[in-house]
Amino acid sequence: MTEVNSMLAKQLDALLFNENNNVANMANASALLMQSLENVSWVGFYTYDKKKDELILAPFQGKVACVHIKNGSGVCGTALNEQTIQRVKNVNEFPGHIACDSNSKSEIVLPITKDNVKFGVLDIDAPIFDRFSEKDQEILKEVVDVFTSHLSIDN
Repeated sequence: MTEVNSMLAKQLDALLFNENNNVANMANASALLMQSLENVSWVGFYTYDKKKDELILAPFQGKVACVHIKNGSGVCGTALNEQTIQRVKNVNEFPGHIACDSNSKSEIVLPITKDNVKFGVLDIDAPIFDRFSEKDQEILKEVVDVFTSHLSIDN
């Protein structure tokens, strides 16, 4: 595993130590991020159902959310399909954005893959435009790397 630099990633690594239940780890990770990040309105996970080729809502913190997101649809589906981080300054300008919460203004979505198996995405929404910086992206990438190191994958 690579060296953990950010305090948030270190906290998550300690929180998930010796725990291999994915649901418990997603629940604690989303709670930690929600209480640690400023100006965010939703933090959570979607897991990938490869049989249905869609993302399914998983543990989160925030308002009720969309349950099914087709692979390639919206910000989350695009992140999964392209396996790239999606940092969106204004969700209203994102083609095909899925508005689960009309108060969401900006969003960052990070794909989660382990051993070439797509697990899902980490999705974070904010009630302000241009909330997520390049530095935020670097920190959250490290958080996802730590989460992934604790992830149990059933092939």
